[in-house]
Amino acid sequence: MSAGCERPLSNPPPEEIRALLARAKRIAVVGHSDDPSRDSYRVGRFLASRGYEVFAVNPNARSTPDLAFLPDLVSVPPPIDIVDIFRRPEFLSEIVDTAIRLGAKAIWMQDGLADNAAAERARAAGLEVVMNRCMMRDYRTWQSELEKTRS
Repeated sequence: MSAGCERPLSNPPPEEIRALLARAKRIAVVGHSDDPSRDSYRVGRFLASRGYEVFAVNPNARSTPDLAFLPDLVSVPPPIDIVDIFRRPEFLSEIVDTAIRLGAKAIWMQDGLADNAAAERARAAGLEVVMNRCMMRDYRTWQSELEKTRS
């Protein structure tokens, strides 16, 4: 876990996580890096290669012809199926609250990230919440099944 981060009190069962990945189409990756050596870059590009429409959110990243960055979550055109978060723990609560206001359907906090209070607010607003898991690793776990479902 990241320094200053909590342990998740709950996560959906694996079959619900798999179903979330199967039905999602549009993913906002908050904290997506422009550096190919960073996990957020690799995960974002992997998800795009699997057919998801990925929105890279990072006000400090440089756009290229192949990868456009948006300055903030509010700039992502709706609807947003999943907000995938790669930010330090102190930013989680604000990102989750913004996702709730925007009507996102799910929050995904990557490996090492959890904010139980923010997760409860999101669940109370009707969002699904996954914490401390890697979306790319989970996709790969169910890749053959997901690719049949998503095609």
